[in-house]
Amino acid sequence: MTIENETVNAALLQLHEVFSVTATDEAGTFLLDIDVTDVKGQRSRCEYVSRRSDTFGLNVTIRKWLEENPKFPIQPYTPPTPEELREAVPSLTARQLRLGLVNKGITPSQVVAALELLPSGRAKDTALIEWEYATTFQRTHALVALIGAVLGLTGEQIDKMWNSALSL
Repeated sequence: MTIENETVNAALLQLHEVFSVTATDEAGTFLLDIDVTDVKGQRSRCEYVSRRSDTFGLNVTIRKWLEENPKFPIQPYTPPTPEELREAVPSLTARQLRLGLVNKGITPSQVVAALELLPSGRAKDTALIEWEYATTFQRTHALVALIGAVLGLTGEQIDKMWNSALSL
């Protein structure tokens, strides 16, 4: 893309409406829910992070809008809940999960033995199939909570093991 094209595309950027502004844990940085026209000329509603020092894209226009609308309500920053943080954690491969458990002193055979203690039926069969055949695991998947509960692990212990396993 040439500089001339970039200038034309930047001219297409438009801020149409601001629906909400929320503070973040970073001073002077806000998360906005806005209606914009993007560089392709397409209008849409989206979330936009505005940092005081950012001079790219629509941010100059947004910062000017913020200055011109000092009475617009800014929602306070609310730290994410533990569950929201867990939802944002990357998935683990089956290898990473099993190695993470082993590093915590839990063998795969202990997991299978724990799952075998479940009452016979569809839930048990599903759990065993998930454990044996899933190639990735999400932190918030019911099987992870089930295995943790059966093995007596707290959510925080699972979080710690999960974060360590991400680098394996």
